[in-house]
Parts: sequence; C-alpha cells; structure tokens
Amino acid sequence: MRNKPLIMTTIVALALSGCANMTETQKDTAKGAGIGAAGGAVLGGVAGKGKGAAIGAAVGAGVGALAGNVWSKKMQAQKEQMEQATAGTGVEVTKTEDNRLKLEIPSDISFDTGRADIKPNLRPILDKFAAGLVSNPAATVTIIGHTDNTGSDAVNNPLSVNRAASARDYIVARGVASSRIAIDGRGSREPLVTNDTAENRAKNRRVEIFVAEPQPAAQQQPQPQ
Repeated sequence: MRNKPLIMTTIVALALSGCANMTETQKDTAKGAGIGAAGGAVLGGVAGKGKGAAIGAAVGAGVGALAGNVWSKKMQAQKEQMEQATAGTGVEVTKTEDNRLKLEIPSDISFDTGRADIKPNLRPILDKFAAGLVSNPAATVTIIGHTDNTGSDAVNNPLSVNRAASARDYIVARGVASSRIAIDGRGSREPLVTNDTAENRAKNRRVEIFVAEPQPAAQQQPQPQ
C-alpha cells in the first residue's frame, strides 16, 4: 500500500490532537482509538489490493477506531437502569466515544477521606450495577480510583487502588466473576479540577467505572475482498 505510512500518521495525529484539555484517562481512550485506527488501516490496506487498497484501509481504520467495543441492547438497558438507580445522587452516567458505559462516582457517596471502605449510599448503586453485569455476561469492567492532592503519593497511590479494589470486591460478592474486572489507581495524577479548595478536592476524590462489551473476535478485522 503506497500511502500506508501517511494514512497511519494522519490517523494517529488526529487522535492525539484531540487530547488537549483531557484527563489522562480520556487521553488514554483517544490514543487507544487512534492506534487502533492505524492498525485497522494497515489491515485494511493489506486486505484491499490495487484500486481497492484505499477502501480497504478506510474500512480497517473504522474498525480500529471502534476499539473493538459494541453498544448492544444490553448495554443500553444497563445505562438506563443506572440512570434510574443514580438519579439525584450526583453519579454521572454516560456513554463514551469508544462505546463504553461510564459511571463517575463522587466522594460524597463513595468513600470517606483517607479511607477505602464503601459508604452505605454507594451500596444500592453497586447492587443495581452488579445485577446488570450478571444479565450481560459478555461485558467487562474497569474500575479506576482517584484521590485529591492531600498527602503524598506514597499514601494516595495505594489508597486509590484500594478504593477500586473495594468496589470490585463488592461487585464480585454479588455474582460477577472477578476475571471480568480490572482495577487501577491513579492517585492524584488526574484531577478533574484544580485542588485549590475543599470543594474541588472533593470533586477529585472519585471512582470511575467503565463497562465495555467487546466485539466478537471474528468481527474485529475486515475480511479480504
């Protein structure tokens, strides 16, 4: 494919150019989509020969950009369930650009300062969330904990991981296989707002939960024409 390097460079550049003013989590998503698109372009270019090379590259790029996730009826149903379950709680329920369900859970209902114990107000939300996962066994989960900048990294980094682990353990206890759940802690490295007031620090203490339904492997790569 004669113009393959140019196409790959353009795709990745477009993805990375959108990373301004994003959190690191959002940047990771955008970069992943761009890299996936570039990989898809290569596969598409190989699959399409001659005049069809450009078409094959475009198809491959489109597949890569979707990051292998689908937005099924079950995903939509879980989004609607979580919107109802979290109404008035401050939890934000959204669909991401790469077809993931995202729950952003603020500190006032999730964890007390300096602790990783789940607060009572979070339990019914996680109960409903776990029920949705049980009904959609194809879905996978990523839980990311965050802290404010109070204290050192030596305290905040493990605290953020422990908060994510607490949420995972609670969900697992309600019938969701632990193998479906990945956890991570970002400490204070990804603030939503500047840590200059008590209110802003509270906003930065949060847990993000992402749900994805991976596309079947047989559908992730374009077939040769």
